[in-house]
Amino acid sequence: MAHTYMLFDFGTDEEKAQQARHKLEGWKQAFRLDKKLQVKFDRGEDLGAEATEAEQPPKKAEKPKSKAKPKTSGAAGGKNGSVKLLVRLYFSAHEKLSEQQWLDRIPADDLFKGAAPKVVREGEPGFPEVLKQFDALE
Repeated sequence: MAHTYMLFDFGTDEEKAQQARHKLEGWKQAFRLDKKLQVKFDRGEDLGAEATEAEQPPKKAEKPKSKAKPKTSGAAGGKNGSVKLLVRLYFSAHEKLSEQQWLDRIPADDLFKGAAPKVVREGEPGFPEVLKQFDALE
């Protein structure tokens, strides 16, 4: 099975990135693409490390407030830095047509058009770096 990654850079527009993720999750559920389509956010290394350090002490002290804090700190982190959406398509060899349809469909959607879509296929230069970046994100 071959991996194909799609990278979308939303700049500082966290809201648009969340809308795009929501759209992908809707497609994932509607078309039963459970393991074939995976989505992760990259908000920058520096901002992510600061946000997790700031969140850890309140989680231990107060559980109800800790659920609300990651959402607000994540949004604040997106406003200060670049928000990137990484999409992994994972289709088997006999599903080439389905894979190509998704490679055409996702960047053509209005939410993704302004996000400078970049497609990186397995075997292309830069693929190992994208693979490491995707695996490092939660």
